[in-house]
Amino acid sequence: MGPLSPARTLRLWGPRSLGVALGVFMTIGFALQLLGGPFQRRLPGPQLRQPLAPSLRPALPSCPPRQRLVFLKTHKSGSSSVLSLLHRYGDRHGLRFALPARYQFGYPRLFQASRVKGYRPQTGGTQLPFHILCHHMRFNLKEVLQVMPSDSFFFSIVRDPAALARSAFSYYKSTSSAFRKSPSLAAFLANPRAFYRPGARGDHYARNLLWFDFGLPFPPEKRAKRGNLHPPRDPDPRQLQVLPSGAGPRAQTLNPNALIHPVSTVADHRSQISSPASFDLGSSSFIQWGLAWLDSVFDLVMVAEYFDESLVLLADALCWGLDDVVGFMHNAQAGRKQDLSTFSNTGLTAEDQQLTARARAWNNLDWALYVHFNRSLWARIEKYGQRRLQTAVAELRARREALAKHCLAGGEASDPKYITDHRFRPFQFGSAKVLGYILRSGLSPQDQEECERLATPELQYKDKLDAKQFPPTVSLPLKTSRPLSP
Repeated sequence: MGPLSPARTLRLWGPRSLGVALGVFMTIGFALQLLGGPFQRRLPGPQLRQPLAPSLRPALPSCPPRQRLVFLKTHKSGSSSVLSLLHRYGDRHGLRFALPARYQFGYPRLFQASRVKGYRPQTGGTQLPFHILCHHMRFNLKEVLQVMPSDSFFFSIVRDPAALARSAFSYYKSTSSAFRKSPSLAAFLANPRAFYRPGARGDHYARNLLWFDFGLPFPPEKRAKRGNLHPPRDPDPRQLQVLPSGAGPRAQTLNPNALIHPVSTVADHRSQISSPASFDLGSSSFIQWGLAWLDSVFDLVMVAEYFDESLVLLADALCWGLDDVVGFMHNAQAGRKQDLSTFSNTGLTAEDQQLTARARAWNNLDWALYVHFNRSLWARIEKYGQRRLQTAVAELRARREALAKHCLAGGEASDPKYITDHRFRPFQFGSAKVLGYILRSGLSPQDQEECERLATPELQYKDKLDAKQFPPTVSLPLKTSRPLSP
């Protein structure tokens, strides 16, 4: 298995080494004993590998690829596209997925190992290992480590709360009671407390959704209902600004002064981070503690606004070929391409600027989380090298464009009404259309197989992997009492 990093070694200690005082947060999946520095071993850069069409550099990486992976699939953050590449990689290499019985691990409840299909904890060592855990869940580290080895590569993805709010409002309009009662996102953000009720059905989608998905404690309002805590004041929207994409790493120093103080890593200041039991739930110290804990657990957190840059860094960290992270966007809503680029005040109307500021202020915990991981991504880019990164990103985009022209009818995503093959028609949910793909005719058998992997939506691919790992038993016709549900 090789040597473990400090963070991985801490994962093996168990809760007894931290004392009884930390037990209060174990019920929500907080393994507080894991406060260690993130594992950031530098690996050789990604290379193109086994191309579908001719490429310039078909060289293999010189290091062994990592294949024990935990991906926290956050909502409305470009995570379906990451899931697609994990599906393809695992399928191509014969890896075993820790799959849910249906499509999520009991979300919005915290992840439980017992919800993994085929998980049998006490079978005398006959349990087959899982390689990849990647489907929707609310993160619960203690239970994740029952399924996956402690030296797995942990990663996730975040998105600007302003962009996430636009997508979530459209997608979860019928699911969240707060969104359902509001005539528009602008009306909701103008006075969110008129619609939002902590603990109401589906309202975790309406505020601090990223913070919720990471398994961190409830936002202040949810705790205030049971106690006497007062929620913090919303930050001044004028202090919440993001500079435009492409402005350079130093320009990515976002201004979270209304939310948190600069965060020091646990690796450098371990004695300064301890149990959060004494923190005010809305205080900057508590937020700082939560972010430091995430740093100790996750090896990489991608940023949706810098998706291609994040993919290059992911390939580098995993020692994968660049082709392993090339793919198509999945679960994208029609007419929302602009949501995948960082918001800035440039080119926005005054109304849009106000909407963006209000969304970030309302989702204050998500904004703190986004600021933190945006910074850490650009620190990682500095180490990787900007020029090197630009070259790799250009190759990635050229490869994606070549694959789209080779695989897809029209070379791009299609309106779902034109997708007649149910294998490639994405699940439609919410008010916006979810785009999908139509394959070109006349592909060779080998190219057809790879293009199908690229175009298959997440739900259909999950079913494919499920059937591969758990082949259905054949029942005699006379014993079948009724048709199986689709």
